[in-house]
Amino acid sequence: MSFILSLLDVTSWSAPSWILIATLFLALWIVNKQNLSPSKVESQIQAPVKPTANGGQSKIKSYSTSPKQRRAKKEDNSAKVTCGCCNVEEDEGCCTSNSGESCCKSNTKPAPPTTATATTFENVQDSEDTEEIDDSKRITLKILFATQTRTSRTLSYRLKELVEANVPLVKEVQVLNISDYENEDLMTEKSPVVFFLSTYSEGSPTEDAAWFYQWLEDTRFDHRVNKQCMKSLRFAVFGMGDSVYEENYCTVAKRVDKWIGELAGRRICPLALGDKSDDTEHQFITWTKLFLSRINGVANHLSIAGEDNLDDFVEEGNYESSEEEEEEAETSSGDELMDLEDMGAMAAKIKSAKQQRTEEEAALSLEKGGPKRRIGTRDAEERPEKLIKEMVTPMLRKSLEKQGYKIVGTHSGVKICRWTKSMLRGRGGCYKHTFYGIESHRCMETTPSLACANKCVFCWRQHTNPVGTEWRWKMDDAVDIVDGAMENHYKMIKQLKGVPGVKPERFEEAFTIKHCALSLVGEPIMYPKINEYVDILHSRNVSSFLVTNAQFPDAIENLKPVTQLYVSIDAGTKEDLKKIDRPLFRDYWERFLACLDALGKKGQRTVYRLTLVKDKNDNTLDSYVTLISRGNPDFIEVKGVTYCGFSGASHLTMKNVPYHYEVLTFCKDLCERLGGKYEVACVHEHSCSVLIADKARYYKDGGWWTWIDYNRFFELIREGKPFTSEDYMERTPDWGVVGDERGGFDPEETRFYRKGRIPVAVGEEGQR
Repeated sequence: MSFILSLLDVTSWSAPSWILIATLFLALWIVNKQNLSPSKVESQIQAPVKPTANGGQSKIKSYSTSPKQRRAKKEDNSAKVTCGCCNVEEDEGCCTSNSGESCCKSNTKPAPPTTATATTFENVQDSEDTEEIDDSKRITLKILFATQTRTSRTLSYRLKELVEANVPLVKEVQVLNISDYENEDLMTEKSPVVFFLSTYSEGSPTEDAAWFYQWLEDTRFDHRVNKQCMKSLRFAVFGMGDSVYEENYCTVAKRVDKWIGELAGRRICPLALGDKSDDTEHQFITWTKLFLSRINGVANHLSIAGEDNLDDFVEEGNYESSEEEEEEAETSSGDELMDLEDMGAMAAKIKSAKQQRTEEEAALSLEKGGPKRRIGTRDAEERPEKLIKEMVTPMLRKSLEKQGYKIVGTHSGVKICRWTKSMLRGRGGCYKHTFYGIESHRCMETTPSLACANKCVFCWRQHTNPVGTEWRWKMDDAVDIVDGAMENHYKMIKQLKGVPGVKPERFEEAFTIKHCALSLVGEPIMYPKINEYVDILHSRNVSSFLVTNAQFPDAIENLKPVTQLYVSIDAGTKEDLKKIDRPLFRDYWERFLACLDALGKKGQRTVYRLTLVKDKNDNTLDSYVTLISRGNPDFIEVKGVTYCGFSGASHLTMKNVPYHYEVLTFCKDLCERLGGKYEVACVHEHSCSVLIADKARYYKDGGWWTWIDYNRFFELIREGKPFTSEDYMERTPDWGVVGDERGGFDPEETRFYRKGRIPVAVGEEGQR
């Protein structure tokens, strides 16, 4: 205690003590001066701040907040009202102008805060008029597409037009087929790249994308390749597919998006999936708004005005916004050092990222696809029940109407047949006229369901109709469909008035429909009210020829009697059926066989319909014999495939189209292997068709009885008693029987020959 008191007595201090005390205070002052923050030092000593390249002042970012927090802070700051010339708070009534003349202390109502407008094409385009952009700062956008049916190509050029019209930042948009792009250029690509990728059969890429897809997969999983090789690439992926294929839905787009992201590519916007079974047009427009806002720098996050609908088709991956990536890049530059206290948090992030990467790899190998959770996904209790959609989307409607279809209601269609036009002009009827005695000019070709469960390679609708394995759309009443189909059919007949060659009496007869071919497109038996539909036709004395693709055995079992029931038999083996019909069902073969079994129990006129494709399904006769014995049909129709031009989805050419004599030879060989139970009964050489009939049931009194007594059929329907196909058959005229020189051409008709073609006997023509 005495020592402390002695220290407080300054009069007792010696000179060395004063020097020691002064030195101590000087050291403390120097240390305090060095520990000042950079910003405080600058403000105190007024040292000039070195400007950055963009004219702003350099700043040191803190790692104490995440990019999302910094972005939220910037948004909060931008929402504040700037004080005006008065330098007072907003609640004091000052204006926001910095001009002294316009200062308005007298205003009691503050200026409203500035709010962001919705991102639309118009908003984006307005920015073009606000500022002149230097060409040296404008960029090139590249769009790469891979397509089988030209859908992705169409969307690519539409995006090109929208970008050119709305994004002044882009000076040039290049649209290329992905097969024309050098794959290795992705590693050094400076331009943003947009991919439009379609998924083909069984989750495989389209032909033009096969090499790129294989190269990217090899690059991603090759341990010798630097996993940062695409860090300079900014990209976006829009996938095209059909959700009915479930696990294979948009597989190619999902994997490409994932692999490029894992090679350090930076996404402009999230992966988008265009569903052919949904409204692809709406999906494309919604995604395009997001893309344009991103490429313009309008939006800083995924949620923009009207973006709620993105939840249905935008997949979430492991990515952040482009602005966040820029901020991360800036904060990780070599001029800045990370504090030791922040390294622990960063190490935890790295560990979490590695674990997440491992989980993704496992999910990819198991699911063969990208992440399943979608942006904005809510629990089932929170998400409102979706409205049942219509089968025909705007894009499908446009495509079908372009082909001459008249859409009836929300899922049906009707189209006038070329043979209807032909018989109106007295130039001959279709093969049904030759085989079964229908009047082709009084036949309506329609369907109550445009959807189908197959994607046959020879489909003459070029896969423009919907597909599905069950009914999941809005359903129209049967009577409305029948009335709508007849009304549209009659309108198309009226358009033929005055056409050269149309016979007046047949033109009048055409306004009384007598036959209905339910074979226009799709799978009519999918329509849940098909029995009611058939009853309406029969009540109006309209015969029914219903075609099914042998994938719905229960529907066949529950089907009421029709005039004639068809089942398409396009292949004799499971492997060939998958290649030819490309069914959606996994158990397609079991369903196929079950349909044949159900057909054999119907007790009415049944037909196997085989479309013969040369070098595809014409070399498995023994397999066809097994299938015919299983279903025991009344007739077997064999028709040479019709070449419908190149559609992208089919590889068929004119080489796959057999001549009539080749079809006839195939049928005779098939009858021999069936042991004489069936024989060739009729031919229609003009359409390259042959009819094989059960000899025991339809060859009587020295002739064939393949025609139908339609009046008798309607009588049997009204009686409501069980009946068989033999109760309403009629004798076939000689001109329709095989071996006749007229080759199935009605002698009451006039054969028409094209210009420069020499008329020959019909029988001779078929042997060429």
